Amino acid sequence: MFRVVRFDLLLRSVVLISILISVVAYVFAQRLTGTNISIFKLASIATAASTVVMFVLLSPFISRKIWFIARFFKKGLYPDLNGVWVGQITTEDQKTFEVRAVIRQALLVTEIDMHGETVKSVTLETTPTIELNKKKLYYVYRSTPRNPSWGDYVGSTIFDVIEGGSALILSGRYYTDRKSVGRISIKRVSTSIDADVSYY
Repeated sequence: MFRVVRFDLLLRSVVLISILISVVAYVFAQRLTGTNISIFKLASIATAASTVVMFVLLSPFISRKIWFIARFFKKGLYPDLNGVWVGQITTEDQKTFEVRAVIRQALLVTEIDMHGETVKSVTLETTPTIELNKKKLYYVYRSTPRNPSWGDYVGSTIFDVIEGGSALILSGRYYTDRKSVGRISIKRVSTSIDADVSYY
């Protein structure tokens, strides 16, 4: 299983960029002031540079821009899943109902808020992966039914990420701890992550 974001590579990049910024800032400050700056100040500059680099790289807005630029040069990269999605769930007894979702994705986290007319689901864990050159999204969630007499339940889905031209579809089978199974298919209709998709 190939993880979309390799944490070891991300950590190395952050460290190297921070060191580079620190050294450049140190040399620039030393030449600008014309005085010898202590190693303690270099450590302070390095700490500040690391903090800034981590906040910039890990912010959702910046990470989306970086991802867009990277996908421009390498088309096979995992797609940006951010946005509003609509689709349907088909239960094991062939009943169907509409669902809507908002997906928020950054370099280190992916969250899915899924809403149906009778249930809301929140993300417990998501893992975007590439397996045998197929893009997938592992999704574990907790659902809370609208009817308070029904208890919460936990489920999981392995989505296939299907890219067809400008369309983006997530499709897969779901399993719950209530021993129910079915299929879910959702299609992205907007790249906005601020929309309210709840039914209630």
